[in-house]
Amino acid sequence: MAHEEQRSAHGQRRPIGVFDSGMGGLSVLRELRRALPHEDFVYLADTAHVPYGRRSEPEVRELTTACFDWLRAQGCRGGVVACNTASAFSLDFLRRRYGPDFPIVGLVPALKPAVAATRSGTVAVLATPVTLGGALLREVTERFAVPAGVRVLHLSHPELVPLVEVGQAESPRTRAVLREVLQPAADAGADQLVLGCTHYPFLAGSIRAEFGETFALLDSGAAVARRTQAVLAPQVLGQAEEGEGPGSVQYFATADPDRAAPVMSALLGEPVNVHLARLPQIQLSGSAAS
Repeated sequence: MAHEEQRSAHGQRRPIGVFDSGMGGLSVLRELRRALPHEDFVYLADTAHVPYGRRSEPEVRELTTACFDWLRAQGCRGGVVACNTASAFSLDFLRRRYGPDFPIVGLVPALKPAVAATRSGTVAVLATPVTLGGALLREVTERFAVPAGVRVLHLSHPELVPLVEVGQAESPRTRAVLREVLQPAADAGADQLVLGCTHYPFLAGSIRAEFGETFALLDSGAAVARRTQAVLAPQVLGQAEEGEGPGSVQYFATADPDRAAPVMSALLGEPVNVHLARLPQIQLSGSAAS
C-alpha cells in the first residue's frame, strides 16, 4: 500500500481497525501497540452480540461484516480480526468482500510453535467450539501436528469468555472452571497450551496460579502484530516518522459502553473512554447459546 493511501485528505494517518466480539481482542491490541506505537487504532467490541463462540457460521459472518463495514466507514485503511471465532468462519469471506484496497489480517491458533516446542508430544488447544471445529485449526493440525506425530487435545468451556467479559478473569469461579477444563490436559502430559481465543491471554494469571509451570502458554497476538506491520504499515516498521508522536486508540462498543469501559480499563491497566457504535439492524438466523 502506498504511503499516500495511508493518509486522509487532511494529511492525517488513517487508523487501523481492530475488531472482536468483546474484550478479548484487547490482548491483540496490546501487541499491536507494542509493535506499532505510532499508529492510530480504532477498537470495536461487538458487546451487543458477544459471545460468538457458539453462534452459527451465517450469524458470525453477518455480525463480522456489519462491524467491518462500520470500521471502514470510520476511515480505517484496513483491519485486524482480533477474534479466533470470527477468523475461523469469516476471514476468507471478508477478504473476498473487501479486496486488496482494504487489507484484513486474521488469527490462526498458535499450534505450529506449540508443536515445535513440545517435549512430551502432547499439546492442548483451549478455544471456543467454533474455533475447535473450524477449518483453520484443522488445516494447521494436519500441516504441522500430524506429520510430527504430536497429539492435540481440544479443550473448551462456555463460561470462560463471559467471565472475562465481566472482569472476572482472576476470580475464584474462573480458577475453578480452569481447574475443571485444564486438569485432563495436565493428566495427559500436555506441556504446551495454545490459548486459541483472544480472551484467554487475560486468564494467564489464573492458569499459572492453578497449574504453575505445567504448561507453556502460547497465543497469536505477537504474530498478528508482525503480520499487521508487514501488511498495513510496511513503511513504519514500528518507528516514528519525523514529527510524529505516539499513536492513539479510540474505543467503541455496540452496547453498554459505560459497562464496557471499566472492564477494558482493568484489562489494559489504563483508563479508557468507550463510545457507542451504532450498527445497522441485523436480522440473525438464530440465537447464540450463552
